[in-house]
Amino acid sequence: MSPDAALSVKEFASYHQDLIIGASLQVTPPLGQYDDKKLVNLGNNRWSFKPEFGISKALGPWTLELEPSAIFFTDNTDFFFGRTLSQAPVYAVQGHILYNFQSGIWASLDGTFFTGGRTTINGVKSNNEQTSTRAGFTLALPVDRYNSLKLYASTGTSTRTGSEFKVIGIAWQYRWGGGY
Repeated sequence: MSPDAALSVKEFASYHQDLIIGASLQVTPPLGQYDDKKLVNLGNNRWSFKPEFGISKALGPWTLELEPSAIFFTDNTDFFFGRTLSQAPVYAVQGHILYNFQSGIWASLDGTFFTGGRTTINGVKSNNEQTSTRAGFTLALPVDRYNSLKLYASTGTSTRTGSEFKVIGIAWQYRWGGGY
C-alpha cells in the first residue's frame, strides 16, 4: 500500500499509531453583513489566515499531542466611519495528554495558551492584547461501533483580556462507513 492511500476498514481496525505530523491552513474571507456605521457587525470586512501545525505521538496507551498555530489578519480599511482597523497576530498552542482504555473509552487532559491580537485604529494602539491560559478534561464513551458520547469541561486559569469563561458540554458522535 502506498503511504498516501487510505486504510481499508480491516487495516484501520488493527492500526497502531506511532508518530503523526500534520499541517492545515484555515482561510476566512470577508463575508457576512457589514456596515461601517455600526461598531459591532456580523461580518469582519477583512481576511484572516490561520496556519496550524500538529504532532501526535503514541506511547502505549498514552498519546501526547501538541498544536501550535497563529491567526493573521488583513486590515479593515472601512472600519467604523472609514477608519482603519489593524490587528496583531494571535499566537496559540494547545496540548493534550490522552489515555486510551482497552474498552475503547479514552480520557484527555487539555491545555490551551494564546496571546496577541492587540488592535490599532488609525495608527493608535489599543490596550486590548489578549492572553489566556485554559485547562480542561474530555471523556469519550463508546456506545457501539458507530456511536459515542463525549463529555468535556474547561475553565480559564489566567486571563489578561476577555475569554474568561467556563465550559461544560456533552456531544453525541456518529461514524459513517461500513462495518468491520
